[in-house]
Amino acid sequence: MAKKKIILTGGAGFIGSCFLRKLNREGIYDIIVVDDLGSDAKWVNLRGKRFMDYVHKNDLPGLLESGKLDGIGTIVHLGACSSTILTDAAYYLKNNYEYSRRLAEWAFAHSAKFIYASSAATYGAGESGYGDEEERLPCLKPLNIYGYSKHLFDLWLLRNGCFRKATGFKFFNVFGPNEYHKAEMMSLVCRNFKEAAAGRSIRLFKSHNPAYQDGGQKRDFVYVKDAVGVMYYFFRERRKSGIFNLGTGAARSWNDLARAVFAAAGQAAKIEYIDMPENIRQGYQYFTQADISKLRNAGCDHEFASLEESVKDYASYLGKGEYL
Repeated sequence: MAKKKIILTGGAGFIGSCFLRKLNREGIYDIIVVDDLGSDAKWVNLRGKRFMDYVHKNDLPGLLESGKLDGIGTIVHLGACSSTILTDAAYYLKNNYEYSRRLAEWAFAHSAKFIYASSAATYGAGESGYGDEEERLPCLKPLNIYGYSKHLFDLWLLRNGCFRKATGFKFFNVFGPNEYHKAEMMSLVCRNFKEAAAGRSIRLFKSHNPAYQDGGQKRDFVYVKDAVGVMYYFFRERRKSGIFNLGTGAARSWNDLARAVFAAAGQAAKIEYIDMPENIRQGYQYFTQADISKLRNAGCDHEFASLEESVKDYASYLGKGEYL
């Protein structure tokens, strides 16, 4: 039997559901969606999308290891605990490290392509730069347990020489449709568009670093449509592997993002600066910017939309309450 089935973990989540849509648009439907729908509205992300089965995330490892799922050619592993504000280290390690390792071991043993989500949170304060060369991984110092749990899995792959068989993406600040269920982890655009459209202010954190003005902290904001476009390139190019930054390569400030939201809402910018909570100051990243030279050298020539274009497009979904 030809191995063409795809396992997509986190398939009902933000990036996962958008990648599911991309696969469908490319005529691909032999997909097993894996997730934990819980009690929130994440299930809505699956409406209108085609896939062959749904499996709860807790059941997947056992089903794979017992041989009850056959014909699997690719595992796209996007499921994780992505909150950066929880503090239960054991929970992060079980979900983001041990679970990932178990899936990867199965994929490698069965010659299945393994694609997974790492994170720009692994870079910490950026003291070692933002290059994605594999030999630089041991130098990174994540600032929070989420980043560390992702980093541990990257290091496991490196230690075991697995990057020739795996493709990982260090996602930077992804935003766009289908993030509506993410509560405190949704993007500034999603949280504030309606407020901005009503002429109310957007609140940004003050800077507690003298090198940055209030709202001048910078991130590499990447639109989810661009993120899944890059992912699909590597999904299609099965021989290309390694770990890659997935950002635009151009950092923009939170002030820039807020102004783009007001512009998309047709309102004058009104920005208010508030103190950053003490519990996140120590782990706060003041600057992130993807070095995408390795991505380009791998042949991915995807053209990223500008921040302003991306926010304007996203606003067309937010204004109507639409999903991707």
